[in-house]
Amino acid sequence: MSNKSNNPFDKIQQGAGISPSEIYKVADSVKNANFSDEKTVRRLVRQLAKMANKPLSKEKEDKLVKSITGNKVPTDLNSLNQLFKK
Repeated sequence: MSNKSNNPFDKIQQGAGISPSEIYKVADSVKNANFSDEKTVRRLVRQLAKMANKPLSKEKEDKLVKSITGNKVPTDLNSLNQLFKK
């Protein structure tokens, strides 16, 4: 029998090292966030990069902020993953 978990939070924690409580905290903070506000989006992007312990260049941050504030957010995980790889 496999020891692998089907819980998405377990997978996130193993892959990115982000705990479920951190995920809930971020989710709660963006519930009523204004995603057309550049400062709000920039703060969120930086927070998520820091949580995931991933370096974020100014260029990539700008690209993500522009996409989100321009309402050009990918609707599936594969597209989102491609945006982060650019």
